[in-house]
Amino acid sequence: MTEAKSYTSIAKWLHWSMALIWIGAWLVGIVAVHWRDEFNPQHQLTFLHKAMASTLLFLIVLRIAWRLTHAAPAMPDTMSPRLKHAAFIGHLLLYIVGLLGLPISGWYWSSVADKPILVAGLFLLPPLVEPDKNLYELAKAIHTYSAWLCGALVGGHMVMALKHQFIDKDQVLTGMLPGHID
Repeated sequence: MTEAKSYTSIAKWLHWSMALIWIGAWLVGIVAVHWRDEFNPQHQLTFLHKAMASTLLFLIVLRIAWRLTHAAPAMPDTMSPRLKHAAFIGHLLLYIVGLLGLPISGWYWSSVADKPILVAGLFLLPPLVEPDKNLYELAKAIHTYSAWLCGALVGGHMVMALKHQFIDKDQVLTGMLPGHID
């Protein structure tokens, strides 16, 4: 793989579409759990949350395949090696925890609870494990705490993108914007 000068259109599309789905699913999940009686008495928000989040499981496969075959642009030379390493670790955590771990932990929780997941309203995911009431609270805690960790990771990612744009004034954020060509 040769070093890229900019992100490809497909990489940008995957980034922004997954970001919108992830943020939407995260917000709907929070409302569905914390305001269940007020906004989710029939569990319609839960079904929407699962439909959105489960879509990420399929998009992440495409995104990882694309990323492995298409190099990302280099970080700006103005960044120290330490900051470049921190950015690498941050992105790795976003992929592992946010795009893989969180949807899989939700799938696991739904499996333990014997609750189906309808992917984008099209088909059911098979359960990961047999239903087990003894594991329900553990599965719920794993998914809930992972969601809050991911919220912090995504928030940090957004803050750093804005820092690149408005403080560092480099092209990191601009290079990921749709329509931008180097």
